[in-house]
Amino acid sequence: MLIFRTPGELQQWALAQRARNVKVGLVPTMGYLHEGHLSLIAEARKRADAVVVSIFVNPVQFGPNEDFEKYPRDEARDLARCEEAGATAVFLPTPAVMYAPDASVFVVEERLGQGLCGARRPGHFRGVCTVVAKLFNLALPDVAVFGQKDYQQAAIIKRMVRDLNFPIEIVVAPIVRETDGLAKSSRNVYLSAEERQNALGLSRALALAAEEVAKGPCESQALRQKMVRLLEQSALRVDYVELVDAEQLTPVAEAVPGTVALIAAFCGKTRLIDNRIL
Repeated sequence: MLIFRTPGELQQWALAQRARNVKVGLVPTMGYLHEGHLSLIAEARKRADAVVVSIFVNPVQFGPNEDFEKYPRDEARDLARCEEAGATAVFLPTPAVMYAPDASVFVVEERLGQGLCGARRPGHFRGVCTVVAKLFNLALPDVAVFGQKDYQQAAIIKRMVRDLNFPIEIVVAPIVRETDGLAKSSRNVYLSAEERQNALGLSRALALAAEEVAKGPCESQALRQKMVRLLEQSALRVDYVELVDAEQLTPVAEAVPGTVALIAAFCGKTRLIDNRIL
């Protein structure tokens, strides 16, 4: 498995793959890899001849009071997991090599990022779009795989690829969950034993929404209220509960099959997100 630490090394390798007609897959991550990430690598391997995993805790997508400094990192463990998963190469840059001191060009999506996490984390998706665009220019992938757990992020990346004409297929892979339903997340490591149990409220609230919609169309405000009550009963502090159109991410008056339910909630000090296509 190859390890690249500078943008130039990765881009040179990627250009060589393109010259040989090797199909390249990219899996962008922030590291501290879990089974959800490994499922993305497996999906990329099905669709490409060579797979690059990027591991980069991107400072530009963190707000001033967020967890950039304490975000979990374990390079040796991540490299071992990438190798076991069959990655061809891993890109491990530092912020200093990814951003010039006077960097002044950023990629901004102006519609899908207005609500949900975009409203709660100003500038977050500006950072996401910028770093992903840079990774696309460095790895030159034919296909890139993202996880459904970050539903809004995946929708924004698809829109960026469409609107800026990146010649890349975007694949959104299903959420990987623990046996009890908790969505896999690098931030789960922050949770105490009690908080870990409380965190199950997210998947339970989404299951409630799915059960209600399976019976027939539901008035969104009433369904949201039921979900919020369940979350609060699980000792979670609700950031948002939304029922939105799958493509435009706009709130819907009535939840029907195909509507997406999204939750962000604080479990102790840890902000967790989850979603389900109903």
